[in-house]
Amino acid sequence: MKSKVAILRTSPATVLKDYHELMNLAGYQDVVAKDADTALKVNISWHFFFPASSTTPWQMEGVIRAMKADGYSPDLIHACHNRTVVIDAKFGEKENKQVNVVDKHGLRNIHLYESEEWVDVREAVGSEVADKFTCLNEVYPKGFKIPRRFIGENIIHLPTVKTHIFTTTTGAMKNAFGGLLNEHRHWTHPVIHKTLVDLLMIQQKIHRGVFAVMDGTFAGDGPGPRCMTPYNKNVILASSDQVAIDAVAAKLMGFDPMDRELFEFTRLAHDMGLGCADPRQIEIVGDKEAAEMNWNFVGPFKKMTFASRMQHQIYWGGLKKPIEWSLKTWLAPWSYIASVIYHDSYWYPMKAKQAVDECLKGDWGKLFQNWDKVQEAATEMGYPEVGTDPAVLSHSGWKAFRKSLGILGTCVTQNPDVGKKKRKIGAQA
Repeated sequence: MKSKVAILRTSPATVLKDYHELMNLAGYQDVVAKDADTALKVNISWHFFFPASSTTPWQMEGVIRAMKADGYSPDLIHACHNRTVVIDAKFGEKENKQVNVVDKHGLRNIHLYESEEWVDVREAVGSEVADKFTCLNEVYPKGFKIPRRFIGENIIHLPTVKTHIFTTTTGAMKNAFGGLLNEHRHWTHPVIHKTLVDLLMIQQKIHRGVFAVMDGTFAGDGPGPRCMTPYNKNVILASSDQVAIDAVAAKLMGFDPMDRELFEFTRLAHDMGLGCADPRQIEIVGDKEAAEMNWNFVGPFKKMTFASRMQHQIYWGGLKKPIEWSLKTWLAPWSYIASVIYHDSYWYPMKAKQAVDECLKGDWGKLFQNWDKVQEAATEMGYPEVGTDPAVLSHSGWKAFRKSLGILGTCVTQNPDVGKKKRKIGAQA
């Protein structure tokens, strides 16, 4: 069957109806089984609120409402979060108002690193699939584990439209990264494109259904997924083809998803038959004119931050030989600490407000700021009133700096080796 991507232009006044229409245009009911548990894989690329960086509350609200309206039991839907050593997911789900939506609908909220059992990937997918991995067998010669609960479960990815300093853009394929690789994910950064292809193979084997709903109401350009320039772009996308939806999003941003250098992950997945990355071969449903837009984004590599330049040097440049080895030892937390100091202690307090100021004055910024206040006036269509106050960064200046000092502690306590020891102790108790 030809790969299909649904795209619609939207507004706060119609966003809930639009998400319902979008998902059905993309045929999600043919993919997401109603008798299986469904994980809504939330994206938190920054625990602080930053437009385009993380799953929006109206994205979650629209998806959940659509599923309930189409006969999916709320008892079989849950939000799903992964662990990362530089992002505080518990803080992030509050700052990005995701947990507000989960609580409103009474859904389960599962943090994979807290209590879930992880099983060897070969036990989950079998040698027939594992032997085909393009890189993970070399990265993890002793193997690696994935969440047992994913086996037989539907998954709906909730990414946003944005750029990424490692993969040019990031979307549905990259959203599986945190959930499937818990410990030592940074070991894969030198081969991140091939890693995403291997993870897609795993998903297609273990999940009952795989679907993605991508929010482009905000879209981010620059050295993402954090230090970006966000824009109001007013589009939403959905597809059961994780490669195709990433390809269409890349094309919207002004890139060629078949470019072997910039988009090795989509091109390799395309060549391996895991999805379609060629926009000429993808069926667009919904607003076809919207899919022809070109936002002319500059991408993540022209205006890189100090942190992103150093990461490139460590994983692919002149610092690879003298430094990268340390990231596979007990010394690894130095890199987590450096990331938090740069992004949370410096860039967010000093640079973020200037980057987002214009974007947050629009209707999406107002909807976010007044989210809890406008819920009572919400209709089946959306939010006729978004309030008058534009969004503000709640942790700007010294407040953000002080919060970053607390997050520094997670760089040690969430160290994968520490977490592994804790789980072993818990298993023995």
